[in-house]
Amino acid sequence: MAEKNVLLTIAYDGSAFNGWQRQPDLRTVQGEVEKALEILTGETFSLNGTSRTDRGVHAYGQTASFRGDIKVPVVNLKDALNNILGTGRKSMVPSDIFIKDAREVPLDFHARFNAVAKTYIYKIRIGKEPDIFKRNYFYEVRYPLDLKLMKEGALILMGTHDFKAFQSAGGEEKESTVRTVYTMDMRRIREGMAFHITGDGFLYNQVRIMMGTLVEVGLKKISPENLKEIRDSKDRAKAGHKAPSEGLYLAKVHFSML
Repeated sequence: MAEKNVLLTIAYDGSAFNGWQRQPDLRTVQGEVEKALEILTGETFSLNGTSRTDRGVHAYGQTASFRGDIKVPVVNLKDALNNILGTGRKSMVPSDIFIKDAREVPLDFHARFNAVAKTYIYKIRIGKEPDIFKRNYFYEVRYPLDLKLMKEGALILMGTHDFKAFQSAGGEEKESTVRTVYTMDMRRIREGMAFHITGDGFLYNQVRIMMGTLVEVGLKKISPENLKEIRDSKDRAKAGHKAPSEGLYLAKVHFSML
């Protein structure tokens, strides 16, 4: 059987997971999908995920690749895995993981190293009473936000900059903290607003810290004019708080060779 390389596109509700990355004795998205692959094929595969999303972070379009002597036709992988995971057509109780797509890709393709950009969505409920049924899917901000000021602040965070001030300690050490944020598009939704953020890559917790800082701009604790100084300081202590993981969604991964 010839070796194949497969790319999965995966949606998941991050509420019940300890993040993406496989961890001993903890339920993770990578761990659950790898278990399903082993049940299906009888073989052990290691997924190469594009983004190591944190506990509580959701995904509309996480991607992961794996390669090996895969005996199941790739065209059947999506439905077969969803049946095992509980999101197949015949499943009575939907699961919290859904395989949206499975496709064969070139053998030299890697879901992490061939990614050229990622799009995240961050959702905020504004000025509403707490909702226990939505708390896992939004950042609930009890007070009104000045959306005009937040939009001004977002413009300052766009472009190519050193984003060290928006990086949490404890992540994988990077050679450079310079990143390019292509868009920070603010859209109104029923509950409040959602930011659509696309960049060539993001530092550890960068999106959440940028969003926490913009919320402080919206609360008029930080002025938009101060954001440039904060950004250029490279000092995490000067940026705003880290917004909660519940409001963050990995929406799409962009690749160079697909």
